[in-house]
Amino acid sequence: MIHDETYDLKLGVADPRDQEVFQALADAFVFSDDTLELADGDFRVRDFASTNTTHEDLLTEASDIAARNHDTFEIEVRFETPTCVKESSNITNMFPARQHVFASILRKWNATIPDERADEFEIAMTREDFGTNLIEKPDADTYETHTVLVNRGENGGPILRQGFTADCTYKFKDASEAIRTAVTALALFSEYAGVGAFVSRGCGTVSVEVS
Repeated sequence: MIHDETYDLKLGVADPRDQEVFQALADAFVFSDDTLELADGDFRVRDFASTNTTHEDLLTEASDIAARNHDTFEIEVRFETPTCVKESSNITNMFPARQHVFASILRKWNATIPDERADEFEIAMTREDFGTNLIEKPDADTYETHTVLVNRGENGGPILRQGFTADCTYKFKDASEAIRTAVTALALFSEYAGVGAFVSRGCGTVSVEVS
């Protein structure tokens, strides 16, 4: 880190089981005003803001958007940090393909629904559904590929995965209102859960705008 430089940290907690970790970080570095000692100085939190939502809130917001618009609205996703979307255990995708991106978000969505409300909020879609109902249009000027250090092996050697950053617009093609609602809810959810793997190491941070 650079001395006297200001850094922005975006931390999303999608799984209720991780809430205690987030609360501990907030208590230490925000409410208790602790500092983190580094080699070239101290790290201190200057400003802090948080937002809370639920699966129900996101579905309601998405439903309102889909009802007001036919398939003319677009979902603009900015992949801010290298995003590593897994195709298999050892292969990650290096392009913001609609099938892989939204299937990744879908897994996170269904995995974090409270058990008692799973029947209400679970989204039953497949990669083929995303492929049939969406088109991705990445901005060539912002699209970059990356190789990311995600861990180290038992011998200390680096474990690397491939990923991408980009501004990408997702458009609907003849999608039903139910599909538009589900996809929009997933996109909004991705701001909290991130996209792809290794989000705990800073990968997959996104910002979303529905236009």
